[in-house]
Amino acid sequence: MKTAVVTDTASYLTPEQIKKYNITVLPITVILGNKQYKETEELTDQEFFDYLRNEKELPTTSQVSMGQIQEAYDRLVDEGYDTIISIHLSLGITSFMDNLRMFVKSYDKAKVYPFDSMAASGAEADLVMMAGLLAQQGIEPTEIIKRLENLRDSTHILFAVDDLKHLSRTGRLSNHSAIIGSLLNVKPLLTFKDGKIYAIAKERTMHRAYRMIATEIKKYTEEHPDWNLHITVVDSNNREMLDKWSNDFQKDFPKARISKSHLGPAISVHTGEKTMGVVWDKDFENEN
Repeated sequence: MKTAVVTDTASYLTPEQIKKYNITVLPITVILGNKQYKETEELTDQEFFDYLRNEKELPTTSQVSMGQIQEAYDRLVDEGYDTIISIHLSLGITSFMDNLRMFVKSYDKAKVYPFDSMAASGAEADLVMMAGLLAQQGIEPTEIIKRLENLRDSTHILFAVDDLKHLSRTGRLSNHSAIIGSLLNVKPLLTFKDGKIYAIAKERTMHRAYRMIATEIKKYTEEHPDWNLHITVVDSNNREMLDKWSNDFQKDFPKARISKSHLGPAISVHTGEKTMGVVWDKDFENEN
């Protein structure tokens, strides 16, 4: 049995990670005006954020097509894979997983395990990388799925946006009453719950947002004293803050493994620019 791992560009894996864990990544389409671009392949972050700041017509996205999926799966089958674990963006913010589950019912060239990350970005990436690592070790697919479920259950996410206008516009904010967070100089704090995005608090500055997130992570470590901790700091075109938060988390949690990631166009369409996020979970690379 030979197992492949497939994901989408919302995981924002680096080229080095893609190679290390042998991941097949399918691009989400980003639409700017009347032009379509494959994320990471045809559109740079700088081009996207320039458009977001300067153009009146707001960008949109189009999910990975079943044609793209079939082409990728067929190619993997030709390479000798008979099992595919396909990990993707949360069903709570896109219908893609429903479409994929329907598609695989009739796909008979390989056994496919669709897996809902119930998140995006760093949280999705951790699941994908762990699946890739376990597949390389020859672990049975059913066991990989169980371990993915355990990692997903251990994952917490908080992120602060400059305002909620993009999430409100694209319909990705589940509790719309939280729109009060778009008031001047307020940084709304959001999380994923059951795969959907909810606003849970608001802070006046990114520094205060950091302190609240750090407090939540401290509670997590106290609840799971035997777990090794992995913290991923994520930014949306906010590199200076990314470096600061990463350094601060390393000081506050010296035993944790700290990673960095970014939000590219497909997710920044919804969050806007200058978003800061944090993902923390049980460290799949250093399990006890």
